[in-house]
Amino acid sequence: MNLGIRAPQVRTIDEDGRQVGVIPIAEALRLARERGRDLVEVAPAAVPPVCRILDYGKYRYEISKREKEAKKKQHYSRMKEIKVRPNIDPHDYQVKLRKAVEFLSKGLKLRLTMMFRGREMAHQDFGKRTLNRLVEDLKSHGTLDGAEKMIGRRLTLVVNPGHAKPPAAAPARPAPAQPPPVRPPEGTTTHA
Repeated sequence: MNLGIRAPQVRTIDEDGRQVGVIPIAEALRLARERGRDLVEVAPAAVPPVCRILDYGKYRYEISKREKEAKKKQHYSRMKEIKVRPNIDPHDYQVKLRKAVEFLSKGLKLRLTMMFRGREMAHQDFGKRTLNRLVEDLKSHGTLDGAEKMIGRRLTLVVNPGHAKPPAAAPARPAPAQPPPVRPPEGTTTHA
């Protein structure tokens, strides 16, 4: 910016976006000073470097405003975790289930973690049963993301927010055509 630009000549653009042309740096600085603006190097890698005559404070403000706007549009997913034990009390289970439903309704991903201690590792089926019951109770609020994973003494799985899609209905098939009724030849009688 201003005296920090070291190139002998620069391609200059004025505050209205019109090209002034390739001029010596001293003349570009003089033009900027006459207009009460700064000379800012916007493309230092170009040959010759490109400089704009502009209000530097306003320029920085607009850049920060654009960055904030871009940040607002970024989508990131947050994940919440609910930890349970294999022999969880029914009331505690209901509390955990209520919290899980709350997180999923807010659109947050949910990690369910079954923690095993000591002898519980020998009876992992109890923990899996409890975790599967929790997943069944959450089916109307979210969808299971992948299979359960055993990491050390923890069994984890992830539930995404949103309703499970109902299975697609098979297309209706037309009823098979009935053959036309067979008529007896004329002159014969049928007795039933």
